[in-house]
Amino acid sequence: MTTKFHTIGLIGKPHHQGTNQTLKRLHHWLTMQGFEVLVEERVATELGPNIEAVDLLEIGARCDLAIVVGGDGNMLGAARVLARFDLGVIGVNRGNLGFLTDLPPDAFEEALAKVLDGEFDTEHRFLLEAEVYRHGMLKASNTAVNEAVLHPGKIAHMIEFEVYIDDQFMYSQRADGMIVSTPTGSTAYALSAGGAILTPNLQALILVPMFPHTLSCRPIVVDACSTIKMVVSPENGENLEVSCDGHVHLAVLPGDEIIVRRSSERLRLIHPKGHNYFHVLRTKLGWGSKLF
Repeated sequence: MTTKFHTIGLIGKPHHQGTNQTLKRLHHWLTMQGFEVLVEERVATELGPNIEAVDLLEIGARCDLAIVVGGDGNMLGAARVLARFDLGVIGVNRGNLGFLTDLPPDAFEEALAKVLDGEFDTEHRFLLEAEVYRHGMLKASNTAVNEAVLHPGKIAHMIEFEVYIDDQFMYSQRADGMIVSTPTGSTAYALSAGGAILTPNLQALILVPMFPHTLSCRPIVVDACSTIKMVVSPENGENLEVSCDGHVHLAVLPGDEIIVRRSSERLRLIHPKGHNYFHVLRTKLGWGSKLF
């Protein structure tokens, strides 16, 4: 078989029966096609003997393609690691909505075979870099595919902070938090908070306040090259944090500064030929079909 891919990594949600079944089918099918297959170590033990188990970093370093089985959450977790490597990533949907996972779990063979034969579309999604500074010193940082969110810790309550765009003061805010989202994340937490949907090709960020204590405050879209700075009021209580994709949590104290900017890393998504973003939106969000 002539293909752009030679070594393929399999990643999935551990201890999930449906995911486990799909991973076994994928491993057998890909092996029979003659591909070298590596399996992420957290799920490898569930697939049986004679499986080459590696960590995510080794999948990134050695593979040409990574197949993520699960929902968007599994894709986000893998993407934050794999974006630093130049490999394609494609998803098999074993979750709920699955905006980032194209292949059906029970009939992936036909579509995946075409992808492996070189019939696919490539799409790049940029990531965010979130940093927490205390007294001018960097205390914590991480990347996000969807969004970085400033919010209280365990209990929702109003917090006070200022927002700057490229060091220009935009406004002070009393709200339950602030979502800084990529176009990828605009169909996730930001959408639930009342933000607009940004098509993936846009080089833009959307800032969505969470339950702002003024009716005049609305989401705002800014250029993706902008640097977002949020300064937390010294009068806030403790137990604040910045969440990256809802998975990674960075501790924030009163007076801290949070910097959010576009990362230099990009996720290279692989789609079957004919992928249509608006079809995905109609399907996942239950939009109406054509009337005439």
